[in-house]
Amino acid sequence: MSEYIHIGKLVASFGLKGELILKHELGKKTVFKGIEVLFVEETKGNYLPYFIENSKASNQEETTIKLEGLNTKESAARLVSRNAWVADTDFRKLVGKTAPIAMLGYQLFDDGNFLAPIEEVINQPHQVLLRITLEGKEVLIPLHEETLDSIDHDKKQVHVTLPDGLLEIYTS
Repeated sequence: MSEYIHIGKLVASFGLKGELILKHELGKKTVFKGIEVLFVEETKGNYLPYFIENSKASNQEETTIKLEGLNTKESAARLVSRNAWVADTDFRKLVGKTAPIAMLGYQLFDDGNFLAPIEEVINQPHQVLLRITLEGKEVLIPLHEETLDSIDHDKKQVHVTLPDGLLEIYTS
Protein backbone atom coordinates (compact mmCIF):
# COMPACT_ATOMS: atom_id res chain seq x y z
CA MET A 1 0.00 0.00 0.00
CA SER A 2 2.67 2.48 -1.01
CA GLU A 3 0.27 5.27 -1.98
CA TYR A 4 -1.16 5.18 1.56
CA ILE A 5 0.58 6.18 4.78
CA HIS A 6 0.11 4.56 8.19
CA ILE A 7 -0.66 7.38 10.64
CA GLY A 8 -1.71 5.58 13.80
CA LYS A 9 -4.23 3.33 15.46
CA LEU A 10 -7.85 3.51 16.55
CA VAL A 11 -7.46 3.00 20.31
CA ALA A 12 -10.95 3.35 21.81
CA SER A 13 -14.58 4.08 21.11
CA PHE A 14 -15.86 7.38 22.50
CA GLY A 15 -19.39 8.29 23.53
CA LEU A 16 -22.57 6.59 22.41
CA LYS A 17 -22.78 7.78 18.78
CA GLY A 18 -20.00 5.72 17.19
CA GLU A 19 -17.02 8.04 17.58
CA LEU A 20 -13.48 6.70 17.85
CA ILE A 21 -10.22 7.95 19.33
CA LEU A 22 -7.37 7.91 16.81
CA LYS A 23 -3.89 7.91 18.34
CA HIS A 24 -1.60 9.30 15.65
CA GLU A 25 2.02 10.32 15.03
CA LEU A 26 1.30 13.46 13.00
CA GLY A 27 3.14 15.70 15.47
CA LYS A 28 0.44 18.33 16.02
CA LYS A 29 -3.18 18.78 17.06
CA THR A 30 -4.96 17.46 14.01
CA VAL A 31 -8.47 17.97 12.67
CA PHE A 32 -9.23 16.06 9.48
CA LYS A 33 -10.78 19.08 7.76
CA GLY A 34 -10.72 18.60 3.99
CA ILE A 35 -9.79 14.91 4.35
CA GLU A 36 -12.64 12.72 3.13
CA VAL A 37 -11.46 9.15 3.74
CA LEU A 38 -9.67 7.21 6.47
CA PHE A 39 -8.54 3.70 5.53
CA VAL A 40 -8.86 1.09 8.29
CA GLU A 41 -6.80 -2.09 8.14
CA GLU A 42 -9.33 -4.91 8.50
CA THR A 43 -6.77 -7.71 8.08
CA LYS A 44 -3.12 -7.65 6.99
CA GLY A 45 -3.07 -6.04 3.55
CA ASN A 46 -6.86 -5.49 3.45
CA TYR A 47 -7.97 -1.87 3.89
CA LEU A 48 -11.51 -0.52 3.98
CA PRO A 49 -12.29 3.14 3.31
CA TYR A 50 -14.49 5.01 5.78
CA PHE A 51 -15.80 8.48 5.03
CA ILE A 52 -14.99 11.00 7.75
CA GLU A 53 -18.07 12.85 9.01
CA ASN A 54 -16.21 15.06 11.50
CA SER A 55 -13.24 15.16 13.85
CA LYS A 56 -12.02 17.04 16.90
CA ALA A 57 -8.41 17.32 18.06
CA SER A 58 -8.01 16.20 21.68
CA ASN A 59 -4.25 16.82 21.95
CA GLN A 60 -1.07 16.46 19.87
CA GLU A 61 -1.42 12.69 19.71
CA GLU A 62 -5.17 12.04 19.70
CA THR A 63 -8.14 13.03 17.57
CA THR A 64 -11.75 12.03 18.14
CA ILE A 65 -13.16 11.00 14.79
CA LYS A 66 -16.66 10.14 13.53
CA LEU A 67 -16.81 7.76 10.57
CA GLU A 68 -19.83 7.33 8.31
CA GLY A 69 -21.88 4.21 9.04
CA LEU A 70 -20.74 3.90 12.66
CA ASN A 71 -23.64 5.17 14.76
CA THR A 72 -23.36 3.19 17.99
CA LYS A 73 -20.67 2.53 20.55
CA GLU A 74 -20.79 -1.15 19.58
CA SER A 75 -20.28 -0.52 15.86
CA ALA A 76 -17.28 1.71 16.63
CA ALA A 77 -15.84 -0.81 19.11
CA ARG A 78 -15.26 -3.38 16.35
CA LEU A 79 -12.64 -1.04 14.79
CA VAL A 80 -10.69 -0.52 18.03
CA SER A 81 -7.05 -1.69 17.79
CA ARG A 82 -7.04 -1.40 14.00
CA ASN A 83 -4.37 0.55 12.13
CA ALA A 84 -5.38 3.76 10.36
CA TRP A 85 -4.06 4.93 6.99
CA VAL A 86 -4.57 7.99 4.76
CA ALA A 87 -3.79 8.69 1.12
CA ASP A 88 -0.30 10.10 0.54
CA THR A 89 -1.69 13.43 -0.68
CA ASP A 90 -3.81 13.77 2.47
CA PHE A 91 -0.86 12.79 4.67
CA ARG A 92 1.18 15.79 3.50
CA LYS A 93 -1.73 18.10 4.45
CA LEU A 94 -2.00 16.61 7.95
CA VAL A 95 1.54 15.98 9.16
CA GLY A 96 3.42 18.49 11.31
CA LYS A 97 6.70 19.60 9.74
CA THR A 98 8.73 18.62 12.82
CA ALA A 99 7.08 15.21 13.36
CA PRO A 100 9.49 12.31 12.72
CA ILE A 101 6.93 10.69 10.39
CA ALA A 102 7.22 13.77 8.12
CA MET A 103 10.59 12.35 6.93
CA LEU A 104 8.77 9.58 5.08
CA GLY A 105 9.90 9.70 1.45
CA TYR A 106 12.87 11.99 2.17
CA GLN A 107 16.28 11.12 0.67
CA LEU A 108 18.81 9.73 3.19
CA PHE A 109 22.49 10.71 2.95
CA ASP A 110 25.44 9.33 4.94
CA ASP A 111 28.47 11.65 4.97
CA GLY A 112 27.12 13.34 1.83
CA ASN A 113 26.57 10.08 -0.09
CA PHE A 114 23.01 9.22 -1.14
CA LEU A 115 21.82 5.94 0.37
CA ALA A 116 18.10 5.53 -0.40
CA PRO A 117 14.67 7.06 0.13
CA ILE A 118 13.18 6.65 3.62
CA GLU A 119 10.43 4.00 3.40
CA GLU A 120 9.29 3.90 7.03
CA VAL A 121 9.80 5.88 10.23
CA ILE A 122 9.67 3.80 13.42
CA ASN A 123 9.34 5.67 16.72
CA GLN A 124 11.22 4.03 19.60
CA PRO A 125 11.36 5.35 23.20
CA HIS A 126 14.88 6.84 22.91
CA GLN A 127 15.44 7.10 19.17
CA VAL A 128 13.80 6.99 15.78
CA LEU A 129 14.62 4.25 13.26
CA LEU A 130 14.52 4.92 9.53
CA ARG A 131 13.86 1.92 7.29
CA ILE A 132 15.46 1.96 3.85
CA THR A 133 16.27 -0.66 1.22
CA LEU A 134 19.96 -0.87 0.32
CA GLU A 135 21.27 -3.37 -2.23
CA GLY A 136 17.91 -5.18 -2.06
CA LYS A 137 18.07 -5.59 1.73
CA GLU A 138 16.08 -3.90 4.48
CA VAL A 139 18.27 -1.60 6.62
CA LEU A 140 17.33 0.14 9.88
CA ILE A 141 19.14 3.43 10.49
CA PRO A 142 19.16 4.81 14.06
CA LEU A 143 18.40 8.51 14.18
CA HIS A 144 19.46 10.34 17.34
CA GLU A 145 21.68 13.27 18.29
CA GLU A 146 24.89 11.30 17.66
CA THR A 147 23.98 10.25 14.10
CA LEU A 148 21.78 13.11 12.84
CA ASP A 149 23.63 15.94 11.08
CA SER A 150 20.72 17.87 9.53
CA ILE A 151 17.24 17.73 8.04
CA ASP A 152 16.44 19.89 5.01
CA HIS A 153 12.66 20.00 4.70
CA ASP A 154 12.79 22.10 1.52
CA LYS A 155 14.99 19.58 -0.34
CA LYS A 156 13.44 16.63 1.54
CA GLN A 157 16.84 15.34 2.65
CA VAL A 158 18.12 13.80 5.89
CA HIS A 159 21.89 13.87 6.47
CA VAL A 160 23.47 11.46 8.95
CA THR A 161 26.91 10.23 9.97
CA LEU A 162 26.62 6.52 10.64
CA PRO A 163 28.97 4.46 12.81
CA ASP A 164 31.65 2.62 10.83
CA GLY A 165 30.49 -0.84 9.76
CA LEU A 166 26.76 -0.31 10.38
CA LEU A 167 25.75 -0.63 6.72
CA GLU A 168 28.08 -3.59 6.19
CA ILE A 169 26.17 -5.55 8.86
CA TYR A 170 23.11 -5.43 6.60
CA THR A 171 24.73 -5.70 3.17
CA SER A 172 27.30 -8.46 3.64
